[in-house]
Amino acid sequence: MARRWRRAIALTLCAAYMFAASAGAVEDLAQLQQHFDQETDGVRKARLLRKLGDAQFSKEREAAAANDYVTVGLVMEKYRDNVRAALEALKKAHPDAEKHSGGYRELEIHTGKGIREIRDVILAMPEEYRPPMQIVERDLKDLDMQMLRLLFPRRPGEKPPLQQEPPTAKKADSPPEKQP
Repeated sequence: MARRWRRAIALTLCAAYMFAASAGAVEDLAQLQQHFDQETDGVRKARLLRKLGDAQFSKEREAAAANDYVTVGLVMEKYRDNVRAALEALKKAHPDAEKHSGGYRELEIHTGKGIREIRDVILAMPEEYRPPMQIVERDLKDLDMQMLRLLFPRRPGEKPPLQQEPPTAKKADSPPEKQP
């Protein structure tokens, strides 16, 4: 009998915890956005984007389930703007991403998640809503590539952009040779 009561209490507490977690798991999107906007440190801003981005993805999924593709577009555009803001804050705080990669790596990983999220929603939405979302996808891919280039500036087989072959003295100082 006591075992049944303990089990019933445990199940009740578990259900209450799950209900509270589902209500609190997606914190108020407006509060998260406000906290993100006020943050000045680039690394903390990148870390906040994980929570904010997950909340935005949740809202985007709810809107997509309700066939509200205008809201989906607005949410994903705001996500793109947030990624851009976090990257700019990181560049300002830590210009050398290769040496201070913490925030950059977190931001790049979450941006990859955002690209997958937007691809899924593009496939599910009607044709007339796709062009703006494809622009957002392209922007996110560009930001992702920018982060990868900042994180890994030296690539095998590529010459660094600042080191070009210097002109030889013969070409620069002497007039062109005449052929007989």
